[in-house]
Amino acid sequence: MVDTSDLHARGLRRRQKMFGEVDVAKRMAAAGDFGTPLQNIINAYVYGDVWERSGLSDQIRSLVMLGITAASSKPTEFRVHAKGALANGCTAAQVQDVLLLVAMYCGIPAAIETSKIAAEVFGEAPAEG
Repeated sequence: MVDTSDLHARGLRRRQKMFGEVDVAKRMAAAGDFGTPLQNIINAYVYGDVWERSGLSDQIRSLVMLGITAASSKPTEFRVHAKGALANGCTAAQVQDVLLLVAMYCGIPAAIETSKIAAEVFGEAPAEG
């Protein structure tokens, strides 16, 4: 088996920087024993490897993630990445433009719920229930 401890440590640091130590700890704990291997893969390869590449800035990478999660109707993950986008310096106007692209290319329903989430995260609308 390949030693991924360095990747894992880098990824964990990046996740904590983007989402906060408390939120990352909660997500990892919620995964339980069954989900721990997946969390390890996320830390090592998603955040320790792919997010560490130099081809895209953190802002652009966050905007891409918002487009992907909105287009694939993953509102829970969209909310997580919207918080990360805010931490990475993305603006509400940038996120709005991403969601307009999602609406045009993937259909308006794909952008409706995520637009509400983005407004909440970026402080432009009260959270619902």
